[in-house]
Amino acid sequence: MAYGLLKGKRGIITGALDEKSIAWKVALKAKEEGATFTLSNAPIAMRMGAIKQLAEQCDAEIISADATSLEDIENLYTKSMDVLGGKIDFVLHSIGMSPNIRKNKPYGDLNYEWYQKSLDVSALSFHKMMQTAEKLDAINEWGSFVALSYIAAQRTFPFYTDMADAKAVLESIARGYGYRYGKLKNVRVNTVSQSPTMTTAGSGVGGFDVFYEYAGIMSPLGNATAEDCANYVITLFSDLTRMVTMQNLLHDGGFSSVGISEDMAVKLTQVHQQQQQ
Repeated sequence: MAYGLLKGKRGIITGALDEKSIAWKVALKAKEEGATFTLSNAPIAMRMGAIKQLAEQCDAEIISADATSLEDIENLYTKSMDVLGGKIDFVLHSIGMSPNIRKNKPYGDLNYEWYQKSLDVSALSFHKMMQTAEKLDAINEWGSFVALSYIAAQRTFPFYTDMADAKAVLESIARGYGYRYGKLKNVRVNTVSQSPTMTTAGSGVGGFDVFYEYAGIMSPLGNATAEDCANYVITLFSDLTRMVTMQNLLHDGGFSSVGISEDMAVKLTQVHQQQQQ
């Protein structure tokens, strides 16, 4: 059911790779709620994914951009404003990548050039997108930036390695630039700390199946799906959340507030009993 929450709003959605992507679900929901927008991804991701299919479904133009390149980001905004007919109201930053994780490098044996790449792609790109937007005056007053994060920014998940550091930087940038952009233009900046989600990118993290099962057992509402997350992100793009900014918003079925769940206690008791046999 659509509510017209984004009627008349213009946006940029980055990071849609395939139908499992949170960004893909956000795009479909934004279209349903009345928004017009452009889609963007890095050239290599565009070759790997199915973004053209999404563009057809949403009647959206694709603008290729490397989110670490200031030149590409400037082109993304300039072309988006031209295509959409005005300044931008919302931006989704759904961008993350770790060469160390892809190459199975443990946290105690990181390749530091790859580490810097992780930070640049997954976190500094968020700052670059906002700084460039500010310099171009590309965002309308009461606009909204949202980036996707994960609770590994606050808690230790051993297999998440340098991506945990990148997410911590991402959330810090949201606070720093959220203050600046709020004072300048009433623009809101938030991150959404989503449950482990069965996306192509997420499942590439070592031990992901364990993360997913553990979070599902611990969370009273279970793991939030990609579609659940898209619904939440849409509210952050809408005028209903005008006074929400500089927040890391936990969208995790209650996981972050639970010490131990009854289901987990039962599971651990069963394991202990099996060990005693």
